[in-house]
Amino acid sequence: MNMSNDELKQVAKTIRKDIIKMLTESGSGHPGGSLSAVEILTTLYYHEMNVNSEKPHDPDRDRFVLSKGHAAPALYSVLAEKGFFDKDELMKLRKIGSMLQGHPNMNYIPGIDMSTGSLGQGISAAVGMALAGKLDKKDYRVYTLLGDGELAEGQVWEAAMSAAHYKLDNLTAFVDHNGLQIDGKCVDVMNSNPVDEKFKAFGWNVIVINGHDFEQIINAIQEAKSVKNKPTVIICETVKGKGVSFMENQAGWHGSVPNKEQCAQALKEIGGEE
Repeated sequence: MNMSNDELKQVAKTIRKDIIKMLTESGSGHPGGSLSAVEILTTLYYHEMNVNSEKPHDPDRDRFVLSKGHAAPALYSVLAEKGFFDKDELMKLRKIGSMLQGHPNMNYIPGIDMSTGSLGQGISAAVGMALAGKLDKKDYRVYTLLGDGELAEGQVWEAAMSAAHYKLDNLTAFVDHNGLQIDGKCVDVMNSNPVDEKFKAFGWNVIVINGHDFEQIINAIQEAKSVKNKPTVIICETVKGKGVSFMENQAGWHGSVPNKEQCAQALKEIGGEE
């Protein structure tokens, strides 16, 4: 399963193309925060996590919870590319009768470990999964991905406090720290900085990396696995809308989707077909 950085980069290109195409087809959704999380999800599913599309409910599998549930297009693409369901489903995103809702639903989609969307609840569920793993003496690991705007939710910090209290060293959280949320800059809407010092104060091991650098992500995960008696958070400095010039660092692309002309331009920039 261990891919080279070049192979991971090619997968990331495919994921980004899927995101753009499915959001253009659906006419609604969230491109900015989906594109910023691509390298994190690609590394987890193609390099690190013990998951099998033929056994999505394997009790010994690693778990992933997308706490920033609105970035579902990125996760859906990864799962489809990994064979959890047919890629044709991607073009049915948010359509009546489709299993691919605007936010992940574990009741309908193979590979989804927790239904999410209400911010703060995902990391809380991930803490519960990690605690269950400890109680059941299982070796699986639990990963969760939060948005930086999501850190304004008080429930996030209750979960963080619980994870440290129960010494959940089988839990690794990623923060997609792209600096923007739906209403603008996170520091203007509700400043949660310094994020690293907050997690340290709550008893977490903290790693800060470039969230688009595969080598840094891989190394951070390995460090997290070596840390005992405390959870790890990997704060990933990212670019909202990464890979598409007119979307990068633009809060307006949090929940706006491209038209056909913009789709063609985006695919060309990413390196895909028009």
